[in-house]
Amino acid sequence: MNSSLPGLLGDIAAITDAETALLIAQSHGGVRVSIPPRAEDGHWLTELLGFELADRICRGLSVLDGDGKLKGVQREVIPLGPAAVLKAARRRAAEALSEGKSVRDTAQISGLHERTIFRMKASDSDQGELF
Repeated sequence: MNSSLPGLLGDIAAITDAETALLIAQSHGGVRVSIPPRAEDGHWLTELLGFELADRICRGLSVLDGDGKLKGVQREVIPLGPAAVLKAARRRAAEALSEGKSVRDTAQISGLHERTIFRMKASDSDQGELF
């Protein structure tokens, strides 16, 4: 797939367009997602893009497994894309963590990868309490 966007975003851009891929990066960049082989009502992708466009992406990303069953994307991290601004994202993450948000929620709020949030939490706990 010929796109300047990384990984799964490039695949989505090839199926739809770069604007749609960037919208997905803005909404879910940095977090693990699953994308079913066919669009489903209530799924985050359908909620974000509407059923028709979500279904086009789902079908475009699906593959047949060894048993001939259609499989979607499972637990894939959506790349952040070019829209991320690291300093502002880290500030949003720190605020979300201080409010007690989960790692997943913090990643979505900040636009950072879940792994980055785990590292932020670990470095905070290195400075942590004595007792």
